Amino acid sequence: MNRDQIEGKWTEIKGQLREHYGELTANDLEEAKGDREQMEGVLQQKLGQSKEEVRKTVDDILAKV
Repeated sequence: MNRDQIEGKWTEIKGQLREHYGELTANDLEEAKGDREQMEGVLQQKLGQSKEEVRKTVDDILAKV
């Protein structure tokens, strides 16, 4: 999914991320504003997961939307 597609579905993606990671705040997700790299960075910082773990989860979520 490219950046334009992510930005276009950002509301839906945010909802999926909040469902999967309940500890994420709206501010955490707004910080990324549809940028996948930044979104993965926020998730890594917030959750303490490896880049590979975060990337797989994000891939799974993006495949659902």
